Amino acid sequence: MASLFDTLEAEAFRRGLQARSKEAAEWFQKKARELGPLGKNVLKDERLQTVGKPIPGDMIMYTYNPKLKQQLPYYDTFPLTIVVGPAQDGFYGINLHYLPPKIRAIFLDHLSDTASNKFFNKTTKMKITYNLLKATAKYKYFKPCFKHYLTKHVSSNISKVSAAEWNIAIFLETAAFRKKTSRFVWARSRRQYR
Repeated sequence: MASLFDTLEAEAFRRGLQARSKEAAEWFQKKARELGPLGKNVLKDERLQTVGKPIPGDMIMYTYNPKLKQQLPYYDTFPLTIVVGPAQDGFYGINLHYLPPKIRAIFLDHLSDTASNKFFNKTTKMKITYNLLKATAKYKYFKPCFKHYLTKHVSSNISKVSAAEWNIAIFLETAAFRKKTSRFVWARSRRQYR
């Protein structure tokens, strides 16, 4: 089975879209809407790398069953997370699903300034810390997305998204919110970062 990432990248190339351009981002967003919800089958994509544990600076996908789900007003069971660092019994991360797709793209563009290199390949990581996020106005979008994930409640393999695929992954419809819709969550998030 062909990789979804390969298929989308090849089609974008045939259309003459330059990687990481505004035109490419708009096209990927449109294609993702056409594809519709993908579900956790995307974890099996051959372009994703299964990793043993979350590494700071990586973007990862996985399924999650929150410990306190009864008390939470809503939660995402299939996070798309940029790992910020270790935490007690787990890790801190920015779940990009808490932002609408266009804001995700803007935020990712800002965060890319912290990339460890300009190759945007499997060696590229983001160099972010909570203090950096909190202190810099252009990173304000992190506020509704910053979460503490417990390793024991990760209920699938953890799949690393290579930097070459970041701009595609942010648009894929993989969010799996419970108790509220994505639109409700995004409206709530807007109030937090404004």
